[in-house]
Amino acid sequence: MNKKPKTLKVIPLGGLHEIGKNITVFEYGGDIIIVDCGMAFPGDDLLGIDYVIPDFTYLKNNKEKIRGIVITHGHEDHIGSLPYLLKEINVPIYATCLTLGLIRGKLEEHKLLKNAQLNTIKAGELFTLGLFRVEAIRVTHSIPDCLALAIYSPVGTVLHTGDFKVDYTPIQGEAMDMARLAELGKKGVLMLVCDSTNVERSGYTISERSIGATFDSIFMNATGRILVASFASNVHRIQQAFDAAIKVGRKVALCGRSMENVVGIAIELGYLRVPDDLLVDINKIKKYTNDQIVIVTTGSQGEPMAALSRIAVGEHRNVQITPGDTVVISASPIPGNEKTVSNVINNLMARGAEVIYNDLMDVHVSGHACQEELKLIQCLIKPKYFMPVHGEYRHLLHHGVLAVGTGVEMENVFILDNGDVLEISPTYGKVTGTVPAGRVLIDGLGVGDVGNLVLKDRKHLSEDGLIIVTLTMQKGSNKLLSEPDLTSRGFVYVKDSEDLMVLAKGAVRSTISAYNRKGKDDKNILRNMIRDDLKDFVYAKTKRRPMIIPVITEV
Repeated sequence: MNKKPKTLKVIPLGGLHEIGKNITVFEYGGDIIIVDCGMAFPGDDLLGIDYVIPDFTYLKNNKEKIRGIVITHGHEDHIGSLPYLLKEINVPIYATCLTLGLIRGKLEEHKLLKNAQLNTIKAGELFTLGLFRVEAIRVTHSIPDCLALAIYSPVGTVLHTGDFKVDYTPIQGEAMDMARLAELGKKGVLMLVCDSTNVERSGYTISERSIGATFDSIFMNATGRILVASFASNVHRIQQAFDAAIKVGRKVALCGRSMENVVGIAIELGYLRVPDDLLVDINKIKKYTNDQIVIVTTGSQGEPMAALSRIAVGEHRNVQITPGDTVVISASPIPGNEKTVSNVINNLMARGAEVIYNDLMDVHVSGHACQEELKLIQCLIKPKYFMPVHGEYRHLLHHGVLAVGTGVEMENVFILDNGDVLEISPTYGKVTGTVPAGRVLIDGLGVGDVGNLVLKDRKHLSEDGLIIVTLTMQKGSNKLLSEPDLTSRGFVYVKDSEDLMVLAKGAVRSTISAYNRKGKDDKNILRNMIRDDLKDFVYAKTKRRPMIIPVITEV
């Protein structure tokens, strides 16, 4: 009987079959390293939820094995969950200078900075974490200081690309280190773990630098105020907006707390080049004429509480849209955000703004590799095994097909689910089990305390509304001391509403009579009877199912 070889475990806890909350665990023997620790933004089905983070159960159960967390870059879908993990497990973090700057700001906000173990790494650096050695390799993306990681384990090398595109003319820094990737490919790579976001797009991703000329043209021709909406972490795009403003002699005001935080960190660390007199306080923009100001703001994804969304509906304290304003939305909607972004555009236009977005003009380029770049990486690395990450199911599937087309054996392509345990060695590759890997919902200060039942109730309330039935009864006799009081909120009912509510009160009285005939004194039974009978009555009259909440007071 053949003994199973020693294997490297690869366990994605997020980032598969979804966009966001990227986190992957690598485990060999008694050592674990974690790559990235991101969050996701909630979809329309997660009513009232602020963020979604991974389930850290497996990591908490194996915390004594964890040697460190290595971060590929500073986007929220790669660093956003760090505070929530560090509240449970204080382990070392390894990241580049800008990425650590953004992490510091996040940890300070959560009051975790004092005890944090932060370690700065640079492209080209090799460091040891238990039985693993990790090499940081320079890649290009839509934020500076991005890394791919060569993870050297006792059974072989894994290359994790992080988020990347092959940009030969980046806004800042050097181009992607293709020579080092080619060297790794010649030496032999056991597995490639690769970004799948743009696998459905043919050709090559356009360089970040191409946006500069578009911004210059827009700024030269605008006669009123200019508003540029972008991800706060897209430091390259912010620099391009600053450069275009300088060329036309405009001042720049920052709008949105995350934009102010990121720009402040990037300036402090030298990643943004900003003249001393360029930035002005958003509270003082009225001192300038419309043709003297540019506002760089958050809210490119239509987030309800972000600055641009509040500006679009006239609820922002400092910025009100006036005819002649030009709004540039320099981002593509994350899948699922298309409708909210469209609503923001419509609201801005209704207030008289000219809105420029990517369907009209090239004001955004993706930070992710398209098909030809993905093929290039496959051909350079020549991995034995391939695991696509960072994408919905269709992205992962298409990326697997692309990999097979470049020479990877079909049986060596692993399309995994979050929580799958993949074990690999030079002679063995198989999914051998699963670990907990669900989603944890963040609602205000609550972490994981909003579950499916609460979400179901929120959805119910949002669709059919609420009827509260208030009863005052004599204790012991269960006699009604006053008429049932029915209050509705968000319940759209038939035209003759007063008659309906009178009939509904009669239905409640009938239920109370039926309850009293049972000869019991259990108010939970009464509440359930009222809930069921009134629900049936309202549905028969309106074909709607509002939430029914009986409230009984005994005197």
